[in-house]
Amino acid sequence: MPWKNQGGGPWGSGPKGPWGSGPQPAGPRPPDLEDLLRRAQDRLQQFLPGGYFSGLGIALILLGVIAIWGMSGFYRVQSEEQGIVLRFGKYVRDSYPGLNYHLPYPIETVLLPKALRVSTLSIGMTLIDDPARRGRTMRDVPEESLMLTGDENIVDVDFTVLWRIKPKVVDPHGVADFLFNIQNPEGTVKAVAESAMREVIGRSNIQPILTGARTSTELAVQELMQKTLDIYGSGILVQQVQMQKVDPPAQVIDAFRDVQAARADLERLQNEAQTYANRVVPDAKGRAAQILQVAEGYKQQAVADARGQSARFLKVYEEYKKAPDVTRQRIYLETMEHVLGSSEKLIYDGGPGAQGVVPYLPLSELTPRHSAAPAAQPQSGSSR
Repeated sequence: MPWKNQGGGPWGSGPKGPWGSGPQPAGPRPPDLEDLLRRAQDRLQQFLPGGYFSGLGIALILLGVIAIWGMSGFYRVQSEEQGIVLRFGKYVRDSYPGLNYHLPYPIETVLLPKALRVSTLSIGMTLIDDPARRGRTMRDVPEESLMLTGDENIVDVDFTVLWRIKPKVVDPHGVADFLFNIQNPEGTVKAVAESAMREVIGRSNIQPILTGARTSTELAVQELMQKTLDIYGSGILVQQVQMQKVDPPAQVIDAFRDVQAARADLERLQNEAQTYANRVVPDAKGRAAQILQVAEGYKQQAVADARGQSARFLKVYEEYKKAPDVTRQRIYLETMEHVLGSSEKLIYDGGPGAQGVVPYLPLSELTPRHSAAPAAQPQSGSSR
């Protein structure tokens, strides 16, 4: 325009615009792009004698491009990754952690799935941001956790699934199946886990699920999940299923807790009764056995005594037949000795001029006194 040749344009002299003074320089000016390109061209012309389009220049450029293209095949596999090399889209080999090489694109490409990482998937609960606590909190997802049991009750189940890609020792084609057979691995695992848990819960009653059947339920869900994923050819290994929370729905949880408390009291009373029975029954059995043993001993004693008396009677009878008078006299004396041996005795003299009852000296009573007197002498001497 004509104003460019004037000193400052139509608004006056100097570098001014229509609104006053022009921009003032502040610091060093940026380099001119055209100037840089011109300098690079000049240096390239000096390096390539004969110009750009000479035979040597074109060859050097092609060699540089080929070298850069060949070096693009180097790649690094991280510690938890496994490389899957594809040649024109077809699986050809695996690569392991470290620096590896494949033919440059588009001949070969590499996929790097996290084959050694164990992933965690939560069902029935999710993490959400909580601005009040400045962190993340767990929120229940009822549409995933509410399930119908076999006895037509509803239970709220939150569980976690630990899964990973099948290692090579388990399935040589596990990583390839994981990459090419399923499109959304995490969504597939979540859908299979929820379906398996609902099937297992639907075959069980609510009471064992709430109390002591957690381990068996987890194992059943894990086996059913693995079977389904193997049918899909997913290349996924289910390592563990963990039931985090198993409760009745919130609307009836208080009533279920009362039922659980009543069942706990019932079990406690049954255990106490069984403990009392375990203590009383052996005691009663022991006393009964003791009574039986005493009765058996008394029986044997009575039989032996009766047999002894009968044998003695027979022997006395044999002697009686030999000498009836002597035997009769001896039996009489023995009988009187047995009857009068422990009775108080009085001697009566009934002859003429007798004095009636005659006192006698009780020698049997005096004998213990004479034997006790020497034993008392050392005591009296010691008291002195």
